Amino acid sequence: MPPPGDVLPRRLPHPPTRRTGAFDGLLWRTYERLLARADIRVGGDRAWDMRVHDPRLFRRCAFHGSLGLGEAYIEGWWDVPALDQFFERLVRSGLDRRALNLRGLAAAIVAACRNLQDIRLARRVAEVHYDLSNAFYREMLGPRMVYTCGYWAHADTLELAQEHKLDLVCRKLELTRGQRVLDIGCGWGSFARFAAERYGVRVVGVTISKEQAAYAREICADLPVDIRLCDYRDVDERFDHIVSLGMFEHVGRKNYATYFELARRNLAPGGLFLLHTIGRNDTGSGIDPWVTRYIFPNSEIPGLARIVRALNRRFVVEDLHNFGADYARTLMAWYENFVTAWPRFADSMPPRFQRLWRYYLLLFAGVFRARGLQLWQFVLSRDGLPGGYRRPAF
Repeated sequence: MPPPGDVLPRRLPHPPTRRTGAFDGLLWRTYERLLARADIRVGGDRAWDMRVHDPRLFRRCAFHGSLGLGEAYIEGWWDVPALDQFFERLVRSGLDRRALNLRGLAAAIVAACRNLQDIRLARRVAEVHYDLSNAFYREMLGPRMVYTCGYWAHADTLELAQEHKLDLVCRKLELTRGQRVLDIGCGWGSFARFAAERYGVRVVGVTISKEQAAYAREICADLPVDIRLCDYRDVDERFDHIVSLGMFEHVGRKNYATYFELARRNLAPGGLFLLHTIGRNDTGSGIDPWVTRYIFPNSEIPGLARIVRALNRRFVVEDLHNFGADYARTLMAWYENFVTAWPRFADSMPPRFQRLWRYYLLLFAGVFRARGLQLWQFVLSRDGLPGGYRRPAF
């Protein structure tokens, strides 16, 4: 069933007739065959089957790719009871890679020619996404306000999974009392507070979100934490260690070299840099037109090859840890919180917000469960640690 508050037109049980257009009928039958390869039925009754409400849907998909599919969902043209299972099947079958996506190709060309994450454009994601509402994010993310993947190896709740992730990061960095740590893209201050409280370090956190900075300063007011409202490119001072959790997706390929040069310059000899980022399995653009238009403006999910090229002669990769499967569970926990909290925010949010965020959270949950995206934690050193590095056990 659709979530409360969604009003959808009736389901169309069969392809369009001549009266609705031969072209739409042809596309309908074509997409039916394609979706069947992923064990998805158009008009079926299983949780992951697609229910179509507007016969123009597949024309929109044919011409606009993932952008058209997402926009059509928001507008009520189609529905699936379990969106996460729908996208999991799409990705596992490889249909997402084989489908024509002219919008995605155009976005990739633009990204190759223009720096979409320069200092001016980089602020757009804060205005659209991160400055949305601290109260809303607290309800969805939980009391720690951690907007990155939890670590579920020994956790059965979201709160514990996030605490374990933060502690794992601190131990990977080998933090000791009195050290100075730079947190690039500090969010709402979750790592800064945890590291200062548990490990006795001093933290400088930088963010371009006014709402995040205000919240982080409030929760860290009694700790040796300095939260700065600035771009990461404005930092020029020495730190014992550096951490960046879930911010690299906003850096963009044109800035990877700058990003790692800055980190190397600011990292003390013998220090460690932990980079936590979503990543792609392939060398594609990493830009989805729907995501960049409605959720994370000017974002780009990096491929491993691009990261490694940017690290060349700047850092030694001491450790690379992939726990991307844990992101599906994290996103489903966020979605459950979102559904529970929605009645308290329905009157203050735009009319289409519920369907927009339902699509966003469950889309990514399905993709991560199908292993179409990864979550990597790199531990980097400037020139290699004498004697090597050993990842802490958990």
